[in-house]
Amino acid sequence: MATLASLKLVAAKKPSNQPPVVQRRNKLSSKVFEQIQLARAQSLGETYSPTKNKTVTNTDGERVTVVVPKRIKPWWFVAENGKCCIAVRYGAKVIELAKGKSAIEVASPDALIEALEAVNTAVLAGELDTQIEAVSGQLRSGFLK
Repeated sequence: MATLASLKLVAAKKPSNQPPVVQRRNKLSSKVFEQIQLARAQSLGETYSPTKNKTVTNTDGERVTVVVPKRIKPWWFVAENGKCCIAVRYGAKVIELAKGKSAIEVASPDALIEALEAVNTAVLAGELDTQIEAVSGQLRSGFLK
């Protein structure tokens, strides 16, 4: 009982659901984290391939779950000036980071990782909430009939 007495005990209730802005922020943050892992692996000359579970029907007509590699496309590309540019994406849409600017220019692979970590910090701090909301509205409108 002395061990529990040394801890701070509180009466807390887990929230039943998160606000949509927090859900979108977490979704983008997880995608940025995947890009960071992909950039680190490429800078070390390795491959990064996370896995996902997929349910398929085999030849016997039985449904089985198999583990398949997840396809991740890099968000960065080499521009005309030879420098690397990062276009932050939410779904299939590119987020406009500032008025008329949708990419981040970096000079080296190390700077690429640092820039992605800075973007992740900004996402978690809520600095891109208005841009995420705008892009998510565009994506949702594509599903309406």
